[in-house]
Amino acid sequence: MKETFSQRKVLVIGSGFFALTLIWTFYNAYMPLILANHIERTSIIGAIMGLDNLLAVLLIPLIGAWSDRVNTRFGKRLPFLMIGMPLAALFFVLLPFMQSTLWTLLFIDILFLLAMTLYRAPVISLMPDHIAPERRSLANGYINLMGGIGAIVALFGLSQLYQVNSSYPFIVTSILLMTAFLLLFRSVDRHPPYTTNTNNDQDEVQARRSVTRGLAELFLKKHRGQAFILFAIFVYFIGYASIEALFTLYATRTLGFTEGLAGLTLGFFSLSFVLFAVPAGWIGQKLGKVETMVIGLILLPLFFVAIPFISTPLLLQVVLFLAGVAWALINVQAYPLVADLGGLAKIGLFTGLYYLFSMSAQLIGPTLLGLMMDFFGGAALFFTASATFVVAYFLLQHGKKKIEQTKSIAA
Repeated sequence: MKETFSQRKVLVIGSGFFALTLIWTFYNAYMPLILANHIERTSIIGAIMGLDNLLAVLLIPLIGAWSDRVNTRFGKRLPFLMIGMPLAALFFVLLPFMQSTLWTLLFIDILFLLAMTLYRAPVISLMPDHIAPERRSLANGYINLMGGIGAIVALFGLSQLYQVNSSYPFIVTSILLMTAFLLLFRSVDRHPPYTTNTNNDQDEVQARRSVTRGLAELFLKKHRGQAFILFAIFVYFIGYASIEALFTLYATRTLGFTEGLAGLTLGFFSLSFVLFAVPAGWIGQKLGKVETMVIGLILLPLFFVAIPFISTPLLLQVVLFLAGVAWALINVQAYPLVADLGGLAKIGLFTGLYYLFSMSAQLIGPTLLGLMMDFFGGAALFFTASATFVVAYFLLQHGKKKIEQTKSIAA
């Protein structure tokens, strides 16, 4: 098989991640502010933001494994995109018009999340489907660049539109999501070179059994290293997801920022991620994925611990910019590392497991850290988040050691 690395193909695949990150960044920054119109306690808002991810925790691993097994004339992944992306665009554009009561808002929100869940694992699996394992860190750097651009558009552009009219960002985002879908539909290979058919029954029941077996295997002695790596991802995502979901509430309630300034300030975290995504992928390719993640896990809590002592927007933006560089070192490597754990036949399954662990953290994190904020004040958000990155550092190191020991025994 001749190895190819088409930047055009990577960027087309990245358009899906652009739209995905655009939606989630705007959603996570501004949905808590919308909920705050109905709810006072940060812990309850955090719980709702966490519960929004429950559907993803339950379904993403199943859909990822299911997309490994299907074999249609549109290939394995596109059928999920063909249904999920248009429906997600429809329900997202309805959200600003359903704010009259909390219950109608939550109903449309759940429909939107179901649609997003349907296509998330398949669209992420497109990258390892098309790219050889040794080039995935670099490819993921490009794709994270696209995602970071989406985050910047959300926090620098859409946040300003939100101040003009709260419905405008939802309309623009839905249009961009449909544009990404059309690009993917026209451009991705129906049968890409690095994916295989598992040749089992092509139904959701088999996908569920596959996930169950995959989780069970993680607790076998020979796979404990993989389990520790996934638990490291779980722990640090508790901190990251909580800051992403609750920062705008911290900025508006504790620091007195306007909604627009809160979103703009958070945007500096995403801006540095965009600027450093490709260099982080290159560093991961040179130093190794785990080694690069370790550097980020050391630096990021140092920046987060400093934030509660900062009240001026400019200095806060500088610190968040530096924190985004550290986050790039971690996040650009994480998915390629997990994809490598599964091999060609289980890319979709391990994509699902990656999202099972990361989305489980998003289910728990905003509730837990929101409760800490209610009891100990806004600063508790950053102190607790910093602790999660320190714990993840030790779990990741232990996982790497376990994998190396297993390989040496097998050799």
